[in-house]
Amino acid sequence: MLEEVECWLTRRSWSAADRPLDRLLAARAAAGEAGRGSVSVVLPALNEEATVGEIVATIRRELMEKVQLVDELVVIDSGSTDATARVAREAGARVVHRDAILPRIPAVPGKGEVLWRSLLVTGGDLVCFIDADLKDFSADFVSGIVGPLLTDPDVQFVKAMYDRPFGDTTGQGGRVTELVARPLLNLHWPRLAGFVQPLGGEYAVRRSLLERLPFPVGYGVELGLLVDALHTVGLDALAQVDVGVRKHRHQDGQALGRMAAAIYRTAQLRLSRGHLVRPALTQFERGASGFVPRTHAVDTEERPPMCEIEEYVSRRAA
Repeated sequence: MLEEVECWLTRRSWSAADRPLDRLLAARAAAGEAGRGSVSVVLPALNEEATVGEIVATIRRELMEKVQLVDELVVIDSGSTDATARVAREAGARVVHRDAILPRIPAVPGKGEVLWRSLLVTGGDLVCFIDADLKDFSADFVSGIVGPLLTDPDVQFVKAMYDRPFGDTTGQGGRVTELVARPLLNLHWPRLAGFVQPLGGEYAVRRSLLERLPFPVGYGVELGLLVDALHTVGLDALAQVDVGVRKHRHQDGQALGRMAAAIYRTAQLRLSRGHLVRPALTQFERGASGFVPRTHAVDTEERPPMCEIEEYVSRRAA
């Protein structure tokens, strides 16, 4: 590991317990007086009726009613066919459908697309993204990663880190991280080698940085934002916070393969800004007559920095 990264790990890695709520509330009040302390929490959701309600209810109860750390809580529905939107709304979130945001630009499927559009329907100075499939959710996931942004003006991007159990086995989650993302980062962006969960969906970022970054529309969004943030603001502006254990619904092997292809594509674009010869991934499923090939497109599209979108600029200036 680079000496710079070893130093970064001692300076920019914390535990959620390092910043108690009373300290965060005092910091938020001071930041609010300076016009930079409001917090928006965004949950991208696609068919997550089983978990989204408890996450929303916990954030609302612990961080909006008991204390006032979070200003707005928004679920962006990415086209759910179940009761995700109703459950989230009843639990206390504002629910916005992906297709209702920036209709001038037709939406495409993908997590990054939803995160990008969320900037147009939120107003917080700090934007906190939380995946909607988490189980046994703790409010520490939010307060932990928002904390450094409130207490340290030099920090601009904070990732959550945690254990990821796989079934009954401790620490075996994050298969795409270990097989794809971590090797890519260590080989090509070694200054990011200190991130425990580079692909984790829980992170908080200053809006002033987010609006300057391009967003890969699919699963490559987490790696893309992290790499681009490094090049935009430098390693010392990035941080991570230990929030405990993350339990969630695991994807099957083929879904992980598609995620891995999108992440590799995102990395490849940033390495060469070139084009893959064939941006597609063929996988195999056993059918009645043997193995059947199934070919899936790999996400190749990216949305431009939001500060280049006329509707966003107009809204922020109003």
